Amino acid sequence: MSEGVRTSLSISNEAARSTEPLVALERLPDGAFAEVEAVVDGDAESLILYRDGDHVRAWLNICPHAGRRLDWAPGQFLKSKDGHLVCAAHGASFELVGGECVGGPCRGESLRAVGVAVRDGAVWLLD
Repeated sequence: MSEGVRTSLSISNEAARSTEPLVALERLPDGAFAEVEAVVDGDAESLILYRDGDHVRAWLNICPHAGRRLDWAPGQFLKSKDGHLVCAAHGASFELVGGECVGGPCRGESLRAVGVAVRDGAVWLLD
């Protein structure tokens, strides 16, 4: 289990959404998860960020099995001994390259990826 970083974006105006990073890279330790909120396709969504060295992957914080959040408490995620993200509700486990479920009730399904980029020492949502 890794400690996460919980942040949120101001969604009060379009300009704020496009100019604010999701999180500073230094606040997301290598191998750790973070939960952030962002506007994706016009909707406010909870995202899972995972840092792997200089790269960060992002997915919607929604388990494909039952549509519930994966964190056991806001911004707190379980990681298996095998290094998989584990859904706190039903134990589904997801590999951290493509977000595919490799064990549990939604085996073969995947988390919904969200495009992010690391630049200027921060993680940014891609359009």
